[in-house]
Amino acid sequence: MVRYRLLPERVAEHQALLAALFAELARARPAGLEYRVLALADGVSFVHLATTSGADNPLLALAAFKAFSADIKARCADGPPVATEITLVGDYPGGAALGAG
Repeated sequence: MVRYRLLPERVAEHQALLAALFAELARARPAGLEYRVLALADGVSFVHLATTSGADNPLLALAAFKAFSADIKARCADGPPVATEITLVGDYPGGAALGAG
């Protein structure tokens, strides 16, 4: 999971970069990647959730992701994005549940 808060004046640019990234994902359809970006209610905070099935992250090879990432620090209000490892403990209706395994 990656989270960050943008400078308000950079939100439109950021959303355009995300649109280009998702357009490239739709064209390339990289195997083994699930990727979601969520905007928080404040309109300037974002959370990215990525899951990969292999050792390599196919997202890193996409030109649009490289463009998106190039100056992300400059778009952020509170320092660079913060990456945190997360573990799924429940999923509805997907079927994963705490203690299931």
